[in-house]
Amino acid sequence: MVSRAHKGRGAVSRPASRFEERLVELDEAIAHEQAGRLPETVLRATRAGRIISTNTSPDIPFDQSINPYQGCEHGCVYCYARPTHSYLDLSPGLDFETRIFYKSNAAAQLLAAWEKPGYECKPITIGANTDPYQPAEKSLEVTRQLLELFLEHRHPVTLITKSHLVVRDIDLLAELAHHRLCSVAISIPTIDDGLKRIMEPRVPSAASRLAAMRALVEQNIPTSALVAPVIPAINDTEIEAILEAVAAAGANRAHYIFLRLPHELGDIFSAWLEEHFPERKERVLS
Repeated sequence: MVSRAHKGRGAVSRPASRFEERLVELDEAIAHEQAGRLPETVLRATRAGRIISTNTSPDIPFDQSINPYQGCEHGCVYCYARPTHSYLDLSPGLDFETRIFYKSNAAAQLLAAWEKPGYECKPITIGANTDPYQPAEKSLEVTRQLLELFLEHRHPVTLITKSHLVVRDIDLLAELAHHRLCSVAISIPTIDDGLKRIMEPRVPSAASRLAAMRALVEQNIPTSALVAPVIPAINDTEIEAILEAVAAAGANRAHYIFLRLPHELGDIFSAWLEEHFPERKERVLS
């Protein structure tokens, strides 16, 4: 079987978005040629109409959230945010992890939202959909600009990430924590380096994330762990080992999220299973 996997990428397919009205079938020779190319990451600035998203879902532990980026280069094949790229007329597969949009006016829009009459100050979660510390953040610093505002205005904030890059902002986070205004959740769904490379290829190693956790805890920043997602027959046997590792790193809480496969993600994840775990595919999907 010819491999469809691309080095450093999670999805093995580029399915059309569910809103696509015209599907184009590539000539077999052209498709084969394109499959051999390594997909490059493209960063594009976008201006957000508003920056704070709200929800009333009873199973989500926050009311307000901010995602500085659309798309995520980490390439986690299981990411439930992938189908949102369909709203941009892009594929939730490879496009989601190679076509990244950053909100260049995020800080200005946050200030504008806070200044509106009737705004209620309550915690805002950064990174509920896409990682606020994905590779682009190292140079763009959109997340850091937001944190500077949270500190300046003494507004509560929580962060969710898979990256050790969060340690870069430990100065801001430590000051926010001093005022009891922040917490950080670090996601570690596997401590198996081989599984990580194919399941979340551009995410820092579990060792790096555990080191970040220790650094945050040493600065008295409330830090928890996310074992997310739990995937039957893939990483469920690691739960105890992960909990031992994050406890040793100083996390005082841990949560889990079960695998979800909304919209196009079902086909994307199924294709990934067929590529990497064909013998477990039916068991996992059942």
